[in-house]
Amino acid sequence: MLKRWGHGKGIRVLIFTIALCLLAVGQMKATALASALERPQSQKRFVAIVIDDFGNGMAGTEEMMKLPVKFTAAIMPFLPTTKQDAELSHKKGHDVIVHMPMEPNKGLRKWLGPGALTTDLSDEEVRKRVEAAIDDVPHAIGMNNHMGSKVTADERMMRIVLGVCKERGLFFLDSRTTYKTVVPKIAAELGVPLVSNDVFLDDVYSVGHISKQISLLRKHMESHEIGVTIGHVGPSGLKTASVLKQSIPVMQSDVQFVKLSALVSGSAGNPLILPNP
Repeated sequence: MLKRWGHGKGIRVLIFTIALCLLAVGQMKATALASALERPQSQKRFVAIVIDDFGNGMAGTEEMMKLPVKFTAAIMPFLPTTKQDAELSHKKGHDVIVHMPMEPNKGLRKWLGPGALTTDLSDEEVRKRVEAAIDDVPHAIGMNNHMGSKVTADERMMRIVLGVCKERGLFFLDSRTTYKTVVPKIAAELGVPLVSNDVFLDDVYSVGHISKQISLLRKHMESHEIGVTIGHVGPSGLKTASVLKQSIPVMQSDVQFVKLSALVSGSAGNPLILPNP
């Protein structure tokens, strides 16, 4: 009797233990399901590609226009293909912004192109040039700086530039060509929508470097919801277009490619008007 009772008790303990395990597994699944349901549906991460230096028939222009995602075309004013590139970009559904030439700390002024902003200009002349540049680029909804490490660190200059942007309803992309930029400060004061560059793709004109910068962008996206990256037509144009064409499909499993206007308007999921760190 004792043996039979002990044997029966062991079976009951075993059954009870199995039941507890099944219950625990069920609770874990329920918790995981609840967690998934509570998680925001839009956990996607967003990358905006900006291509600078359109407007002068530069190498890579045609190839960039064939990229498989929408991007933002930064077009320099007063150049031979300014209007042509702006019209084509707009027709293809890309964002168009003014790529405003601005004085750098180092470099020749002739690199800037016509209508450039330099710190020796009067307030009136700065305003006049910014307004003329906006008028010269069809469909422009924003602006960023071409070069400009000196100008974007100058509060007087940027207060005028951003003031005109606000009046004309344009957002501003800080290309971040200097760590001394005052753009975030002035944009916040004036209430101008601002986005900031995170990664330059092609500051060195080689496929190896551009690919390395893509890896840096992907690393950035592991801990950020938003990434802004800038490439160029011109000396690196064909290489940059080629690397982007290969990289975009690989990245699309982890990120969604959007135009800058989506970040500014918040249509990418959340209100995303912010100066990225």
